[in-house]
Amino acid sequence: MVEVTNVLLSGVVGSNAYGLATAESDVDRLGMFAAPTVLFHGLRPPTGKQATKVSTAPDVTWHEAGKYAALCLGVNPTVTELLWLEEYETRTELGERLIGIRRAFLSAGRVRDAYFGYAVSQFRRLENRGDGSFSADTRKRTSKHARHLARLVHQGLELYRTGTLTVRLADPQWYRDFGERVAAGDLEVAKGVLAKAESDFDAARTPLPERPDEDVVEAWLLAVRAAFL
Repeated sequence: MVEVTNVLLSGVVGSNAYGLATAESDVDRLGMFAAPTVLFHGLRPPTGKQATKVSTAPDVTWHEAGKYAALCLGVNPTVTELLWLEEYETRTELGERLIGIRRAFLSAGRVRDAYFGYAVSQFRRLENRGDGSFSADTRKRTSKHARHLARLVHQGLELYRTGTLTVRLADPQWYRDFGERVAAGDLEVAKGVLAKAESDFDAARTPLPERPDEDVVEAWLLAVRAAFL
């Protein structure tokens, strides 16, 4: 197991957070930590790949605060959802402050691209896989992939329309059924979801700004660095 200190925020993400977990699902956790500020003055500062630590026993991904903030500014969906969970396993004062400024990371274009744009590109890959006549294992993975792409489309649209992200799905069974239909070769149902989402995005009015509020984000990150001098 990877050792991480100065954890600021952590919680269970993925299928368990969405309400899509099955008996076979792993429990995925995501956390954010602060490296000692002095390390950023050395020859090998904890940035880039060095700013992420991954453990598989249990399944946990840890991002250093600076990298986490950068990923959130890009509205990376997997990273962004940590700020919108219903409950947390670790929630420090600095983690609480980060949750309080979560809308500062958002921008209209990035939300649409990160959620809808990514889902479209991935659905095209599914479309090229075949007609559903593949192995049982591949079909299971395709079903999971499809339902999570539908989730991204719908969560992204909510975030675009309202500036709020609801992580837990209201009707998990719909996503399970959708995934099974796509895996069985019903690509028309996937095309229908994408077409409606594109229309909804085009018609939606968004409260999100054109650019994120980087000044607010930077003020939080500087507070983290000051706290761990």
